Amino acid sequence: MMHIDIITIFPEMFQGPFSVSIIKRAIEKQHIAIQLHNLRDYATDRHKKVDDYAFAGGAGMVMLIEPVDRCISALKEKRQYDEIIYMSPDGLLLDQDLSNKLSLRKNLILLCGHYKGIDERIREHLITMEISIGNYVLSGGELAAAVLTDSIVRLIPGVLNDETSALSDSFQDGLVSPPSYTRPRSYKGWDVPEILLSGNESKIAAWKLDQSLSRTSIRRPEFFDKLKKNK
Repeated sequence: MMHIDIITIFPEMFQGPFSVSIIKRAIEKQHIAIQLHNLRDYATDRHKKVDDYAFAGGAGMVMLIEPVDRCISALKEKRQYDEIIYMSPDGLLLDQDLSNKLSLRKNLILLCGHYKGIDERIREHLITMEISIGNYVLSGGELAAAVLTDSIVRLIPGVLNDETSALSDSFQDGLVSPPSYTRPRSYKGWDVPEILLSGNESKIAAWKLDQSLSRTSIRRPEFFDKLKKNK
């Protein structure tokens, strides 16, 4: 079973994403254990302070190293971690390949930053990996941590009802997924492509591959160019 420990000052932000759908079922089936740790519980002053002004000035507050170090140290006494990940806007950009690799790990810590960021010494001495979910800034790392967790959990064997579902996701093979259709076969004159109703599996597979290649070249040309170079 995989363990994901999330360090945050707003644990309540995870109640929605983790209490429904695939992640909820993964927890119930004991494929994964997710524990939320309130960073304020590791502050020693009576105000439970976890931030302070930056040296040399500047706008915004910076998260303190001491409570983060105490929390991570306490967690490491319980188990050995494969990665200690800081959710950062300038980290390694999350993609399907990275989610695949992390889904094979057993124990992860996700640190959610806030304010103007974290003391740089945390990044230098405590963090083993930094991940970004996009080239934009959020108010904190909680939403990014939820996205990362979802992208990992759905890849764990046994989590999805259909084991082959994750294998056909967009980007799993470097391509955008082909279009999908369901009943009715005709709606307002908008018809399902006849090839999908033919029952000819080889022709359907060829059609889906052609659609994936076409969509990838238009919607994600950088992936299409990479595929051509690897041929």
